[in-house]
Amino acid sequence: MRKILVSLIMLVVTTMAHAQFEQNKWYFNAAVTDFGLSYSGSEKLRMGAQITAGTFLFDDIALLLNGETIFHKQGERSATFGVGARYYFSQNGIYVGTGVKFRHYEYVSEGVKLNSFSDGLWSFESGYAFFLSRTVTIEPAIYYDLSFKDSDYSKVGFKLGFSLYF
Repeated sequence: MRKILVSLIMLVVTTMAHAQFEQNKWYFNAAVTDFGLSYSGSEKLRMGAQITAGTFLFDDIALLLNGETIFHKQGERSATFGVGARYYFSQNGIYVGTGVKFRHYEYVSEGVKLNSFSDGLWSFESGYAFFLSRTVTIEPAIYYDLSFKDSDYSKVGFKLGFSLYF
């Protein structure tokens, strides 16, 4: 009896997840990134916010645009804009993604800009879309941003997002 019940629940969850990853569906995500867990040679620990939006060009394949801002207590700031793609394993909600980003850094002390520069990043991520309802998910993910400028600006981090599929 338990096996039948578990199988039925898994079938419902799988069907519900697959319906949201179909062609022409839209995606919107707001995430808190890093939670003080992101680390790179230049930034140490910090926290930020990210917005991502996109559409499914094909079943299980999404094209995404994203923006992110970071504020560090020591006066480091950055803004990031990028484009990427994700592939969803529709049976279970696990996804993998990649993309390119442009990031602008500023270092400010007592209201005076000390230094600024820009960098290109190649981003990799993997996460899970946990459906709370038919259109709302919680999406924990880990990511790695590979810097084109210097390996000290490459970073690994964790983010937690809330998403809408419509």
